[in-house]
Formats: sequence, structure tokens, C-alpha cells
Amino acid sequence: MLNVLQSTKIRPLFRQTTGVKRKWWQKYSLELATIPIGMFLVTCLWAIVAIWGDYPVFILPDPLTVFAEMSKIAANGTLWYHTQATLLEIVAGLSLGLTGATVLGYLLAKSPLLERLAGPYIVASQSIPSIAIAPLLIIWFGSGKLSKVLICSLVVFFPVLVNTIVGIRSVDEGLKTLMRSLRASRRQTFIMLEVPAAMPVLLGGLKIGVTLSVIGAVVGEFVGADRGLGYLINLSKGLFNTPMMFAALITLASISLALYLIVSALEKWLLAWRD
Repeated sequence: MLNVLQSTKIRPLFRQTTGVKRKWWQKYSLELATIPIGMFLVTCLWAIVAIWGDYPVFILPDPLTVFAEMSKIAANGTLWYHTQATLLEIVAGLSLGLTGATVLGYLLAKSPLLERLAGPYIVASQSIPSIAIAPLLIIWFGSGKLSKVLICSLVVFFPVLVNTIVGIRSVDEGLKTLMRSLRASRRQTFIMLEVPAAMPVLLGGLKIGVTLSVIGAVVGEFVGADRGLGYLINLSKGLFNTPMMFAALITLASISLALYLIVSALEKWLLAWRD
């Protein structure tokens, strides 16, 4: 066995595998390095525009003023109080929308008849903006967390549903025939073939879903809420406290970026077999 591993035919394979891992880490670290660089450039441009234009604070505050206000509301617990509420709505809405869209998407992908019956109604429901549905859900379910979670899940639902249908139907028919010839059960075909083959498309839909989940939570908080980052933005608008509004917006952007990076890391881990 040792002689086989040391043969000239095996050595290039080990070198090639090591090279792939090194390139993967180089690419991953490069993506992470571009984030602070981009943030620094945007902050510099923001500071130049604010200082050069000499705008009032309630129109366009400079980065130092926003950072001071952000530090103030973070120190007294206001920022975390509202961020915690929004995060809870995002996670719950994303989980509900992702689960429902994945299950229904798989059923529609496997049953063309069911897709023809339910497809027009699903598409028609998506033609109504979420901002128009939000007041109705708040009337039905109250102004608590449940209505925000439902709004968030509705925003996430459609793109994940479409990607699930496309991903399941993109599985190669030759591989399905091979699984049938090997007498694989429906469960084995689902776990060993359909899920791995559809995973790239499903994760692409999840990337869209995590960013839309933040939008859904904020839309619900805009319509009616007593806490959350959307409520904080509305409050700062009424108080003409633009630095606090910028602090809430920066927090929302940070949440979206963090969720996107988590899904990207999950994608690299789950799809490492493609390399």
C-alpha cells in the first residue's frame, strides 16, 4: 500500500488537491479583505461630501457625528433593544418562509399538475406589494411580533420557491435513470441525488431570501410597531434626529451583510465537493 501511495501516478493527484485547497482559502480571504476596504472608501466619500457641502446635521451628518450618536444609543441599550427585536423577526420569518417555500417548491417541481393549478395563484399573490399587505396582516394578527414574522416570511417565500422548483428540475435525467436502475428508493434518490444536485440553485435562492428577510421585517415595523430598527427609523424621522436614523440604517446593513456572509460560508462548505 505504501508503494502505491508513493507511486508517480498518485503524487500529482495529492499535489493537485492541495493546490485546490490553497486557492479556495486565497479566494475566501480576498473576499473578506474587500469588505473593510470598501467600507473605508465609502466612509471617506461620505465624509468628503458632508464636509465639502457643509450640510446641516439634520440633512447629512458626517461620519463622526453618526458614530458618536451610534455609540450613545449603544451605551444606553437603545440600539440593542431595537436590534434584538428585528433580529428575532428576521430569523423567525426567514425560517418560516424558507421551510414553506422549500416544501411547496419540491411538491410543485415533482407534480406538473399541481403547478398548473396553484401556479397562477402564487404568481398573482406576488403581484401585490408587501407594503400593501402589511396593514391587513397587522389588523388580523395585531401589532406584535407575529404580524412582522408573517410579512417577513411572505417576502422571502417567492424567490426561494422559484429557486427550489428550478433546482429540483435541473437534476440530470440520466442520473435519475441510473438511480432507478440501481433500485434506489425515493428517499435515497432525494438524499443522494436531488438535494446535492439542486443545492447550488437552492443556496442562490437562500442568498436572495436572507437579504429580503431584512426588508420584510423593516416593512412590518414601518406600518405598526413599538420596537425594532424600523420603529427606530420612524422615531428618528419624527425627531429630526438624522444621525440616529443613519445609525439604524448602518445596523440594518450590517445585519444583511452578516447574513449574506453566513450563507456564502455555508455555500462554500456544502459545495466543497465541486472543487
